[in-house]
Amino acid sequence: MLPAERVQKATGLRLFWYTIWARAYPRIIGSTREKSWLFFETVLPLMGTASYVFVYRAIGAPEAYTGFVVLGGAMTAFWLNVLWAMASQLYWDKDGGNLELYVVSPGPLMAILLGMAVGGILMTATRAVIILGVCSFLFNVSYQIASLPLLVLIFVVTMAALYGMGMMFASIFLAAGREAWHISNLLQEPIYLASGFYFPVKAMGFWIATFASVIPLTLGLDAMRQLIFAGDPTLGFLSVEVELIILLVLSVVFIYGAIKMLAKLEEIGRREGRLIERRR
Repeated sequence: MLPAERVQKATGLRLFWYTIWARAYPRIIGSTREKSWLFFETVLPLMGTASYVFVYRAIGAPEAYTGFVVLGGAMTAFWLNVLWAMASQLYWDKDGGNLELYVVSPGPLMAILLGMAVGGILMTATRAVIILGVCSFLFNVSYQIASLPLLVLIFVVTMAALYGMGMMFASIFLAAGREAWHISNLLQEPIYLASGFYFPVKAMGFWIATFASVIPLTLGLDAMRQLIFAGDPTLGFLSVEVELIILLVLSVVFIYGAIKMLAKLEEIGRREGRLIERRR
């Protein structure tokens, strides 16, 4: 009789890596199974983006503003993914009964949220690329990319800071309980304004733009616009180099804050059970 095959238990970084991809898998595969999501997540946002384009053309705004709107419309996909599929996720998992499994499982909560982020980015990138491609074709947007490697770096750092903020918000929303839904609704539209999704953030004035820079998308969008529409660099809030440094700092701050807050929540949940108790 052959001896049973020994199963190796994953620990440390190996467990962290496996947990990330195990949690990312449902989001990656799920996006290909429900075809209607692709329609509602791309066609409807296209209409909102197109409306701003028509407004700018009606008032005779510079042609570069059409490109600003198209890029901002594509980036809204990532903000909505962070707000609804990251920040609110633990609260929804608590209501669905999955949070208990997360807390008692050997996989760390940080890896679980990172898996959600990886899967969410891949899903959201599809929507963003479609919006960018279709709107660029329909409105004849031209791009003058100053530095492609720097543009990719800015995008990656912006996503790291943005999803780090989303993971930190996940703890805040979970602690807020039923108010998480209202907080998500409250933050959605104001961020469109504060981050300058459809106009250069510089137009709001130095101090307002400075306070809005705590949101990674504000500086990320501004830097990407300066690199993609190199023909008019005067519309930038700060130089690309300075914005990159600030985004790196925000990435470290948000990710560190997310690690600390998730560790505290996990400790409380396992010790007292306050985060996973069911309503009666």
